[in-house]
Amino acid sequence: MLGAGGGGDVVGALAAARYCEALGTPFVLGGVAWERMPIDPHPGPRAVAEIRGGRTLGANAVLASAATATPEGVAFSESHVAGHLGAETVLIDVSEGAKGVADGIASACDALGCDLVVLADVGGDVLAHGDEPGLASPLCDAVMLAGTVALAGRVRPLLAVIGPGCDGELSAAEVMSRVALAAAAGAWLGTTSVTAALAGEIERAAARSGTEASLQVARCARGEVGEAPIRRGRRSVELGPAGALCLYFDPLVSLANWAPLTAVVAGAGNLVAARDALAATGVRTELDYEWKRAQASS
Repeated sequence: MLGAGGGGDVVGALAAARYCEALGTPFVLGGVAWERMPIDPHPGPRAVAEIRGGRTLGANAVLASAATATPEGVAFSESHVAGHLGAETVLIDVSEGAKGVADGIASACDALGCDLVVLADVGGDVLAHGDEPGLASPLCDAVMLAGTVALAGRVRPLLAVIGPGCDGELSAAEVMSRVALAAAAGAWLGTTSVTAALAGEIERAAARSGTEASLQVARCARGEVGEAPIRRGRRSVELGPAGALCLYFDPLVSLANWAPLTAVVAGAGNLVAARDALAATGVRTELDYEWKRAQASS
């Protein structure tokens, strides 16, 4: 069970992980070695060589403990979740693009004995088409989905969108319009929801990592409604029952029809090339934002 974006998607992934567990399927959580700049001032993701205190799995993945951190001592969200669960989590190095992601996930699956990979995105920007006015971080999601799909010959891939609209990028209505496209293509598999009990666990895990988007999922599950500011007031989330939903998709079915940015980055040799491919279509990414902020502060 892997968070698709950097930062706190691994916390929201608990919603899908606990659902699998209730069905009798054990899980291992993980995500991307990329904390957003308020947590880690370093622009862009961290490569395996920059991860301290973990167990390396091949060239593109690390098993993280609660002590795993950047060279400067910044703990990853996956490290906080490892502390919450009392179990190691997986960190994927996304810097080498979709092929590197596929290699990292494959190494983790081999080491852990996994035959199913569920990629979990909090908010739903993995379904973006690129022209949404609030879209801010499409790059990591698209590369992770492309890498996960590339593993279809080895392990079964699924996609979960948790808390439509809860990251303040695509609105819940925009996410649902993309779900409709997936449904028309036969790719939407079904929907569950976050319970009040699970909301409590998400809140505890979110408190460790500082993630905001996953926390909004818990608030929605507790029945809160109305507008909630996040990102220091730069964005807002419309709280409501839709934000407690977990939607599941088959990414092997007509993916280009409902998550088209995946194809744009699939052939890029590294993350910068993937960023360039999106830029060529007019899409700005979280890497652009982080480069700009780093330049401004230097």
